[in-house]
Amino acid sequence: MTIIAVLSRPINLSRLSQLNICTSKQNVRFWASHAKFAEHKPIEKIRNIGISAHIDSGKTTLTERILYYTGRIEEMHEVKGKDNVGATMDSMELERQRGITIQSAATYTLWQDHNINIIDTPGHVDFTVEVERALRVLDGAILVLCAVGGVQSQTLTVNRQMQRYNVPFLAFINKLDRMGANPNRVLEQIRTKLRHNAAFIQLPIGLESNCKGIVDLVSEKALYFEGNYGETVREDEIPKNMRVEADNRRLELIEHLSNVDDILGDLFLNEVKPTEKDIKDAIRRSCIKRTFTPLLVGSALKNKGVQPLLDAVIDYLPNPGEIENLAFDESTGDENKKIVLNPMRSDKHPFVSLAFKLELGKFGQLTYFRCYQGMLKKTDTIYNTRTNKKVRVARLIRLHANQLEDVESIYAGDIFALFGVDCASGDSFVTNPKLQLSLESIHVPDAVVSMSIQVKNNKDREYFSKGIARFTKEDPTFHFYYDTDNKENIVSGMGELHLEIYAQRLEREYNCPVILGKPKVAFRETLREPYNFDYLHKKQSGGAGQYGRVIGILEPLPPEQNTELIFADETVGMNISKQYIPGVEKGFRFMCQKGFLSGHKLAGLKFRLIDGMQHCVDSSDYAFNLAGQGAMRDAFESGSWYILEPIMSVEIIAPEEFQGVIIGHVNKKRGIITNTDINEGWFIMNAEIPLNDMFGYIKELRSSTEGKGEFTMEYSRYSPCSAEVQEKLIMEYQQSLELGIQQKRN
Repeated sequence: MTIIAVLSRPINLSRLSQLNICTSKQNVRFWASHAKFAEHKPIEKIRNIGISAHIDSGKTTLTERILYYTGRIEEMHEVKGKDNVGATMDSMELERQRGITIQSAATYTLWQDHNINIIDTPGHVDFTVEVERALRVLDGAILVLCAVGGVQSQTLTVNRQMQRYNVPFLAFINKLDRMGANPNRVLEQIRTKLRHNAAFIQLPIGLESNCKGIVDLVSEKALYFEGNYGETVREDEIPKNMRVEADNRRLELIEHLSNVDDILGDLFLNEVKPTEKDIKDAIRRSCIKRTFTPLLVGSALKNKGVQPLLDAVIDYLPNPGEIENLAFDESTGDENKKIVLNPMRSDKHPFVSLAFKLELGKFGQLTYFRCYQGMLKKTDTIYNTRTNKKVRVARLIRLHANQLEDVESIYAGDIFALFGVDCASGDSFVTNPKLQLSLESIHVPDAVVSMSIQVKNNKDREYFSKGIARFTKEDPTFHFYYDTDNKENIVSGMGELHLEIYAQRLEREYNCPVILGKPKVAFRETLREPYNFDYLHKKQSGGAGQYGRVIGILEPLPPEQNTELIFADETVGMNISKQYIPGVEKGFRFMCQKGFLSGHKLAGLKFRLIDGMQHCVDSSDYAFNLAGQGAMRDAFESGSWYILEPIMSVEIIAPEEFQGVIIGHVNKKRGIITNTDINEGWFIMNAEIPLNDMFGYIKELRSSTEGKGEFTMEYSRYSPCSAEVQEKLIMEYQQSLELGIQQKRN
């Protein structure tokens, strides 16, 4: 038998038997041995899940309950508890202080003889890349929704991310104990806002302070959670006052399933009453296909509904063998050729894995991996398919938050970590160097906010360099560069909070206090209408000269592509040799780094190279590079340009009496209101507002709503900015250029 992991400390046997998490005597002996935590199990008994949601929906609290009920931890702690311990998965000191999740954290546990790998992800949009890379490597997910807030702005983002990676998921309506909890309203929002075919598979027995338990519509039983921590699940008959509602909701569940599942649909049409197994099988089939979303209910904080949620993870979410994973075969030269990876947990197939997260641990750089095929043992050698570098595996690690547990081997479907691997997020690794396989990488959104950064004490520059180098490597949405025009260091990220967190981490982890400057928006410049170019670069100074002519069209891309830059080679014949085409593209992309109007990057452009001319002696890659640059300079001088600005999707929540004040805020900030709603005395507004007008808004909102208002925002799109803003940006850029010229003269 292969041991997957060992316990870091003994398990409390009395509490273990009280939890009733082991279904057989063999499992009791298994936990009691203190030496084994999880066996090498068949792939059918593996689940890789993520827990994602909007801010403050209860993701980390839910994960804490899951770890407690499965015996992974011996005590539960709250995210903002009075004991100052904090939740297990919030291992960073800054996370415990702020009460938010900043980094995704991985763990694994055991439930009903199934291994469950869990990744707890942040809810704040500033750390959205953590959710991206978690969902990239997971087979299923739990979408947590607040019973009061329902579908909120970040819920929409997480839903899009799950759709991008085709991740099946369960929806868990949390916080039934809160004032104003309304799961029926949340169900309607899932159907209308998220456009999911959803239905309850559980109903709450009472809401708010009367929340007593749940009704399982599949098994038609009432479940009550008793004991000090809800560890004992007692089954009973459905309360008489809920019998009619339960029957109606169960019929609604069967109807929604019948619409997407042929087997259950046939039973429904033939008026055959489906059994509990029929319904469970139908939910599993349709959930894996993402054609149906089962809704579960509970309150993680009050210890209600967590064990049935774990049962649902086992019953309805797929194992790694039920998900088709593809890899690009680069040995054929065909970029579109893909092969299907074999997920069976054996050493008969070559090892293939994806590095999805980098982190500096206590013992050096830690790289998180997901194994998609084959197996890996200690002392094996793996190869990076992008760089062809090889690494010998000295330690194999499985993770429990910030605790590391050594293992001897891992198999397809496992999430693990290695030390000392020099790579980037999204790199693929194999044990056979002849295999040129690469897995689909991770979607990384563009940074939208920039700030100047400088150290308070010059003696800390070495620590500053170390910290910045580490953070930019770990987080692909965090960027650092030196602005030669303004002579200052610039950091870019997903929002003010994102950059503020890294500034605090520099001080805490590297003892390097820094000063952040005023936020700067990532404006972009683009072309208003197509520009035809015909540029000849010719230079003769004795000996071999330079000659390159390029002819084509520079045209704007449609609004949905206005953040992209596309180079299209449309040349026919041999007027320009194919060997010189990359030089033209390099020249085009080099000039796109700095615009003519405001000095910001160019975006939303397509450079169509249609024709040109070369010289048998004087033409070179460098000459055509300069020709591409010259064509862009002509376009700057003669073309019609304008500036784009990032537009944010903003959700504002405040008491109903402040509705007029908030509408005034949005109008003042040139915002467009897209939706308004009033729920239980709270006013909820969705609007699209330029990012440039959103800095410092939290102070303005709280001061005008007696500290009760909150807002969240996320990047939506780029859109043309107003004439007033464009004129101001151009003027500031011209002044900075003049100032730079004066400084050079002096």
